[in-house]
Amino acid sequence: MSGSRGRQRASGMPPVLYVVVPCYNEQDALPRTARALSDALTSCPDISPKSRVLLVDDGSSDKTWETIVSLSEDPAFGSLFTGISLAHNRGHQAALLAGLIEALERGCDCAISMDADLQDDPAVIPQMLAEFAQGAEIVFGVRSDRGTDTRFKRGTARAFYRLMGLLGVALVADSADCRLMGRRALAALSEYEEENLFLRGIVPSLGFRTAEVRYERAPRVAGESKYPLSKMVAFALEGITSFSTVPIRLVALSGVLFLVVAVAMLIWAIVASFLGVTVPGWSSLMVSLWFIGGAVMLSLGIVGEYVGKCYLEAKRRPRWHVAERLP
Repeated sequence: MSGSRGRQRASGMPPVLYVVVPCYNEQDALPRTARALSDALTSCPDISPKSRVLLVDDGSSDKTWETIVSLSEDPAFGSLFTGISLAHNRGHQAALLAGLIEALERGCDCAISMDADLQDDPAVIPQMLAEFAQGAEIVFGVRSDRGTDTRFKRGTARAFYRLMGLLGVALVADSADCRLMGRRALAALSEYEEENLFLRGIVPSLGFRTAEVRYERAPRVAGESKYPLSKMVAFALEGITSFSTVPIRLVALSGVLFLVVAVAMLIWAIVASFLGVTVPGWSSLMVSLWFIGGAVMLSLGIVGEYVGKCYLEAKRRPRWHVAERLP
C-alpha cells in the first residue's frame, strides 16, 4: 500500500485526501463546519477530485447523523461529504481512529483529522499538504498560543506535558488531534489494537518523518465543549497509564520508603524507652495512621488502574461497530 502512494507522488498525481471529523452532538456546528471545510478543500488545487470529508457520528443523541446525511446529499457540495455512524458512543479517540481506518480502507493517500467545532483552523490544510509533498509522513498541527484558554487550563496543560516528559512519554507540546497522516503512517496505526487509546502518544511513537505547522485555535462556533474538567482529568490519566509504568514503580519505591521510616521510628522508640523520654501522643499516632492508610489506598488505586486496563485488554472486545455507512 505504501508503495502505491509513493508511485503516485513520484508520478505527479495529486493525492487523495480524506478529512476525518469526529462528531458528537454537533448538529448546530456541522453546517458552518461543512462550509468552511468545503471552502478550504476547494482552494487546494493539488488534491485529487476523489478527496472527501469523512464525518464520524460517535453515537450522538441529537440530529448529528441526520445532518451528516443531509450534507452528503446536498448538491451544493457535490460528493464531497460522506460519513459513518457508530452504533454506540465510544469516545472521541475511538471515533477518530474509526474514521482514520475507514479512510485508509477507502484508499486515501493521506488523512487530516480535525474537530467538528472549527477550533482547528481549516486554513492549515494547504500547509499540511505542502509538508506532506516534501516527504513528511506525519504533520502535527501545533497551537501558536493558548490565549483563548483560561489561566487554569493553560497551567494544567503545561503541567501535563511536563509530567508526561518526566514519565518518558514523547508528546508534541500544544498539539491536539489536528494532524495529517500519510498512508504508511495510517497502516502502521491500524496495527495498534489496544482498547485504551491515547492517539497523542501513539502517533509520535510511530517513528515516521514528521513536521509541524502552527495555527491559532479559535473558539467553538456552536455547542458546548465535550471535554469538561472531569473528562480532561480522565484523559490525562489515560495517557499516563497507557504509556508509562513509572507510577507503579513509584508505588513500590514509596513502600520501601515507608518501611525505612517505620524501622527508623522503631529504633527511635527503643532508644527513647531506654532514655526515659517517651511521651504518649494520641495526635502523632492518629496522624501516622491516617497518613499510612491514605498512602496505601492511593497505591492500591494506582495499581488498580493498571489491573483494570489489563482486564479491558484481555477481553478483546470490538472497539466499535459501524451502524450506518454512506457511500
